[in-house]
Amino acid sequence: MKAFLSLSLAMARGLARDRAAVFFTMIFPLMFLMLFGALFKDQGVGKSEIVQVGAVKVLDDMPDKERAGLRDVLEVEKTDGSAAARKEALEKVRKGDADAAVFQRDGKVQLRYSAADQVRSGTVQGLLDSIVQQANQRATGQPPAFAMHSGSVEDESTKPIQFLTPGLLGWAVAMGGVFGSAFNLVSWRRKRILRRLWLAPINARAVVGARVGVNLVTAFAQTAIFLTVASLPYYGLKLTGHWWLCLPLVACGTLAFMSIGLLVGSFAKTEEAANGLAQIVILPMAFLSGAFFPLDSAPQWVRTVSEFLPLKHLSQAMQDVLSRGESWSAALPVMGGLLLFAAVLTLIASRLFRWDAA
Repeated sequence: MKAFLSLSLAMARGLARDRAAVFFTMIFPLMFLMLFGALFKDQGVGKSEIVQVGAVKVLDDMPDKERAGLRDVLEVEKTDGSAAARKEALEKVRKGDADAAVFQRDGKVQLRYSAADQVRSGTVQGLLDSIVQQANQRATGQPPAFAMHSGSVEDESTKPIQFLTPGLLGWAVAMGGVFGSAFNLVSWRRKRILRRLWLAPINARAVVGARVGVNLVTAFAQTAIFLTVASLPYYGLKLTGHWWLCLPLVACGTLAFMSIGLLVGSFAKTEEAANGLAQIVILPMAFLSGAFFPLDSAPQWVRTVSEFLPLKHLSQAMQDVLSRGESWSAALPVMGGLLLFAAVLTLIASRLFRWDAA
């Protein structure tokens, strides 16, 4: 126990004195959380802008109540019905200054949009189609046979920070696990510290336990800082009743990514090589795992690859327990998978392990 505590204290002091390690482990991931949280804090439904050329009966005769209901999602700019005004409106749409142009010809409502932005054009078509259908119902005096009410499954107060925090926290844990163990292993081998420990009367379990303990404390500190900052009123993170399940997930994730770091450290001979190999592993994994953005619209091959990446499952499970109110049923399978992943890679790394640089 004395050797374990002494080694843990020495490793913790070494980490605290390494300003670059502290920056990339603690501050760098937090900067992404603060930046993305501020950028997407007030994200909502974008307002569509259309140019009305001349008189369009369905728009001009719209009741005030319906017009007020569309005010937050639709902005209409009215112009005269001249040929020059129509040409100018179409040019605005081509340049992207307006989402669509609408005019009436031979009793039919004509909508012109740009195919360059299919999301915007689809939104405008849906809005105008709804307006036309309501106008037809008013004209016939018949109530609609069917009605639909839609809404989000999340509470109306849900903000993007609920989805950003779990993904970026998972990425921070991955960075700390991989870089911490890889750099430490390579540095100690080059300085012959590993060889001295091998020859010293110290149990190998004390050395491994100290390294794991320091990494776990670092990961829990990252978690505390992330959740504290994200829960500030400015960002507005709301934790669910099972938020504390992120702690065992963070512990299992740390062990899984430490095993990757051990494998990298077994191959690398210098700190620079360890840095390059770790970047090659972590950066693509972060993007392919959906830590920065959702993969719903990604190609099928990307979603297939992500299923084999531990960061994807860690981020998803943390989102389940932090934002979606899920419990052990969401956390336990991922924890088991991460521990199995850690065991397999640690076994491989042990076969490649070298006490000395020679």
